[in-house]
Formats: sequence, C-alpha cells, structure tokens
Amino acid sequence: MTELRHALMGLRGSWLWFVLLGLALIVLGFIALSALWVAGLATALAIGALMLVGGVAEIVGAFWSRGWSGFFLHLLSGVLSIVVGLLFLRAPADAVLALTLLLACLLMVGGIFKIVAALTYRFAAWGWPLVSGVLDLILGVLIWLEWPASGLWVIGLFLGISLLFRGVNWIGLGMALRALPPSGAD
Repeated sequence: MTELRHALMGLRGSWLWFVLLGLALIVLGFIALSALWVAGLATALAIGALMLVGGVAEIVGAFWSRGWSGFFLHLLSGVLSIVVGLLFLRAPADAVLALTLLLACLLMVGGIFKIVAALTYRFAAWGWPLVSGVLDLILGVLIWLEWPASGLWVIGLFLGISLLFRGVNWIGLGMALRALPPSGAD
C-alpha cells in the first residue's frame, strides 16, 4: 500500500494532464458519436495500417531468425497480416462490414459461453455473469439481424461510447490525484 501511495504521490503534480486527456477523449467520443460511419471507417483504416506495419515487422523478424523452426509460420503470418491490412486500407467500408459481423459473432458466442458457465458452475455472484451473457447475446443477435445496415453505425457507436467512458475515467483519476493530501500530511 505504501508503494502505491508513493507512486500516486509522484503523479499528483500531473493531475491536470490527466484531466485534459480525459476532456480530449470525451471530445473525440462526441465527434465519433456525431459521425458514426466516419468513425467506423477511421477505425477500419487504423486497423489496416496497424496490420500492415505489424505484418512487415513480423516478416523482418522471421528473416532475422530464419534458422528457427517457426520461420515459415512467422513468415506466413506476416504475409497474411500484410494482405489483410492492404484489404482494410483498400476497402474500408467492406472492412467495417466484416468487423461488424465478427463483433456480432463474438458477442453471441461469448454471451452463450457466459450463460452456460454461470448456470453450470453457480459460483459466487453467478447472476452478474448470467446477466452479462444474456446482454451480450441479445446485442450480438440484434447486430446480426440488422447486418449489413448495422455496419453503418455499430463500430462508430461502440468507439464513441468507449472514448466517452475512457475520458470520464481519466478525469476521475486526475481529480482523485488532485484530492490527495500533500506528501507530508496523512
């Protein structure tokens, strides 16, 4: 606990930067929520660029360790990342549709697993994972039933909501740091 308090005291002087970061994320969240389709396309382009860079890095890494038995696996993985990254960059609208469908599948399958685990094991507070699983399943089904039209707004909506909550989180951290007593007082 003493180490944590010491670390927090080191950050206390930067509380304003955390608040400003939170405000910037909230502004970006509102921008994303006001232009859901644009936010979705921007997400697809960012993912495409990251996959392209990651693929190049993986290919370089594979050649640096070409004596290793996993050379071809890493080479193939890097090439696949480059191809998918280029597809995302070439056709971001199609990428957003694919991401939306994958998100729907993830929510449905993950929701079913949570429901089954909660009902099977009945661990402490098992009702919360059950409710979470039901909500995930419902969200996944709703996105899937509206696909491909849901591809126009789902990724942007989720990104905007995430940015808003992350902004509030950073502001909360900054204000909590500000409220810490000076290092000599307890």
